[in-house]
Amino acid sequence: MTEKEKTGRLAEESNCEVERKLPAKVRMRPKNQITVPSGVARTLQVHEGDELEFTVNDRGEMVVRGFTSVPTDQAWFFTPEWSAGEREASEQIAAGQTDFYEDVDALFAGLAEDDEDTGEDGER
Repeated sequence: MTEKEKTGRLAEESNCEVERKLPAKVRMRPKNQITVPSGVARTLQVHEGDELEFTVNDRGEMVVRGFTSVPTDQAWFFTPEWSAGEREASEQIAAGQTDFYEDVDALFAGLAEDDEDTGEDGER
C-alpha cells in the first residue's frame, strides 16, 4: 500500500480530513511514553484526557482509535435501540414530519389523540 493510499484510507476511516502527511514518527520515552502528533490527534478527534485504544493485528500492524468511556449511569444513551430512535427522529425532522403546539396542554391533547389512533400494539 502506498503512502497516499494509507493517508486516504485513514481519512475515510476517521471521517476527518488528514491535516498532516502520515505516517508520523515519534520517539519512545521513559516508561513507554509517546507524544501523539497534533495532526494524528486531530484526525482521531482526540483531546487531552481522552483515551486511545491500541490493537495489533496478525501482521504486526498497530491500529489506534480514539476511545471514550461512558459512565454507567449514561450507558442507556448508547444502546442500539436508543441510537435507532435518534436516527428515526432525525430523519422525521429532516422530512418535516413534525407537529407544533401552542402550549403544553395542546401537546398533551395531541399525544392523547395519537394514543387513541393507535392500538395497544402501537400500530395505526
